[in-house]
Amino acid sequence: MAPPSNVPADRADPLPEQTVIVPDPQLDPIGTRDDDYDSDASFDDTKKPIKEKSRRPADNAFRQQRLKAYNPVFTAKTVIPILVAIAVVFAPLGAAMWYASHQVQDFAIDYTQCELVASKDYYSEIPQEYLDFNFKSSSSKTLPKASWKLATDESQPFEDERNVCLIQFEVQNDLKAPLYFFYRLHKFYANHRRFAKSFSEDQIEGKAASINNIKETTGQNCEPLSLDEHGKRIYPCGLIANSLFNDTYSDTLTAVNGTAQDYQMTEEGITWASDKNRFKKTTYDYRDIVPPPNWYKRFPNGYNATNVPDISTWYQFQNWMKTSGLPTFNKLALRNDNDKLTAGIYEVQVGLHFPVLPYKGNKYIYISQRSVIGGKNDFLGISWMVGGGLCMVLAIALLVINLIKPRKTGDANLLSWNREQFKEDER
Repeated sequence: MAPPSNVPADRADPLPEQTVIVPDPQLDPIGTRDDDYDSDASFDDTKKPIKEKSRRPADNAFRQQRLKAYNPVFTAKTVIPILVAIAVVFAPLGAAMWYASHQVQDFAIDYTQCELVASKDYYSEIPQEYLDFNFKSSSSKTLPKASWKLATDESQPFEDERNVCLIQFEVQNDLKAPLYFFYRLHKFYANHRRFAKSFSEDQIEGKAASINNIKETTGQNCEPLSLDEHGKRIYPCGLIANSLFNDTYSDTLTAVNGTAQDYQMTEEGITWASDKNRFKKTTYDYRDIVPPPNWYKRFPNGYNATNVPDISTWYQFQNWMKTSGLPTFNKLALRNDNDKLTAGIYEVQVGLHFPVLPYKGNKYIYISQRSVIGGKNDFLGISWMVGGGLCMVLAIALLVINLIKPRKTGDANLLSWNREQFKEDER
């Protein structure tokens, strides 16, 4: 059949009509409608945005540095009164401390050379360079005298331990109690870190510390003196205990030729009150421990069931275990809190056991009173007086300058960067 007249001849056979499929928005990717499921089981799979972490500090007054603050402006009117107040307080207090220290009477005798210089047959005068006396009645014309003599203690089993230095000294006026007897060491560097850390706190507290504890504890161990050559534990271990000061002093100051009465002193109370809670008797079996190497003369046959030292009552040992920060230091050996030492000549016996000559050190006996601020030490009072005096001088100088050439407070023209700008403008 012929095509209609209104259709071109080249379109007489048109293509069949194509069907366009429009996706239903209610269908999921597999062609299922949302209403095919129960409405209660539907879910929202919309992804929530991930909150990024921020390092911004919290918005509060502390974090944002908005705290209230007082920024004082130091002017002449505020600085001068402050300096005067400091001077008024410091200078009198310094004078009082200096006076209290000046009232303390003490003396020190260097007996280092006794075993080399002193005679074994008679008392010889101790050179003045080895003496330091501070008595109220002392003067350049009436210096106290002292003498020494080298004696022998036959009770000592070792020949090199038998030397005893007999020291006689003059006390020119009464010394009120309390009175303290110290020994002093010079050029002994107990502040060396390896030395100061070489001990076992567990052993001091009476515990039977294991080999690992005394040898491997970090920061504090007994190396290099923790075990002997046979693998036994050293008690007490460490460098501090091994170097224990062992010169001995008679606890009686013997009056010479009836010039006074004997003066009795004691070891009781020479340690801190807290030491009784720290130093305890050991729980080691004596068969498991050995003495430190330098104690072999005190314990020539080692420990047995009766001679293991009880450090809870060994006060000299307790004082020695507190290492000093300076190479010159005093350690309390004896004391008397009740009786005064009357004027006269006294003698003390010193057993010479601790070597100081090999390292060119010195050892002294030092007897002193005390004041409200401790022993004799002028430095604290003088430093306070000097500080107060400097504050007063600065206050006066500032006052004079302020009167002669006053300066406007808060003048921005005096700032360095403004001065530079003014100079450039002038050019």
